[in-house]
Amino acid sequence: MILYLLRRLAVTAAVLVVICAITFSIFYLMPADPAQGACGKACSPARIAEIRATLGLDRSAPAQFADYLGGIVGGRTYGTGERAVQCPFPCLGFSFQTGRPVWHLLTDRLPVSISIALGAAALWLAVGVAAGVVSALRRGSLWDRAAMTAALGGISLPIYFTALVLQYLLVVQLGVLPYPRVVPITQDPVGWAQSMVMPWITLAMLYAGVYARITRGEMLDSLGQNYVRTARAKGLPERTVVRRHALRPALMPIVTIFGMDLGALLGGALITESVFGLPGVGKLAADAIAGADQPVILGVTLFAAAFVVLANLAVDLVYAALDPRVRAVA
Repeated sequence: MILYLLRRLAVTAAVLVVICAITFSIFYLMPADPAQGACGKACSPARIAEIRATLGLDRSAPAQFADYLGGIVGGRTYGTGERAVQCPFPCLGFSFQTGRPVWHLLTDRLPVSISIALGAAALWLAVGVAAGVVSALRRGSLWDRAAMTAALGGISLPIYFTALVLQYLLVVQLGVLPYPRVVPITQDPVGWAQSMVMPWITLAMLYAGVYARITRGEMLDSLGQNYVRTARAKGLPERTVVRRHALRPALMPIVTIFGMDLGALLGGALITESVFGLPGVGKLAADAIAGADQPVILGVTLFAAAFVVLANLAVDLVYAALDPRVRAVA
């Protein structure tokens, strides 16, 4: 298991370096000049040249990429002499709009994104898997048709539409929930939960439908296998047959998509955060795109990619723990 873990960590590190190279090429080597973006429109050629030297943009592309990787690993210094600015580890540069380190901007917004992602993930996983299992056990029943119709509706409705409908019903008409806002969980756990309910439901409605349909299909496939029929023939209780023999193999694909979905959401739920006005990583990305803030856009891209890659690593480790055959062939 340790050797398998080391191999997976090496592959993960290599993937992150490749992603970093691709995103760096897109944002720093394209025709748009980062020095011009940092300086603004009304900027003299001399000032642009000075900024290019400070940012290291006058160096070759491999040297710039090496500087960027070195900054992520151990920090870097921009400029020389009295104008030198230290960017501490892990350095993702400075925002063109605010002048703050990109890493600090990301970590300031991360708690909001984590709150949204984890709460919504727990909700859609519980609802989606439970609905899929019951639908498979009651195939063709009224419950099955109603649950799959509701799942299709949840998948089809756009997030922004669901969010606006929930705000109108729960905040404006019924007044049972406050409008979503940033409430630290350490200061007011109840207020934090109330402010997160609508974002959780909005995301859960989309993902729960997908998980319900996948779980139903996998459960139907498992229930038709010979080992399930053998377990029933031995006289095992139906609950034991379903839980131990049918549900466990059906959950393997769920583990995969759950890890990837959660990893992507930890990198920011852009539409949900924008609609509710929550200052998460996704909202930061939207603001950076609108303001052409290249260092922030690059930082968010790498940040989100790292979460997805690490989630994929976690899924592989869970697979290896559940099925030793995965370790043997990896």
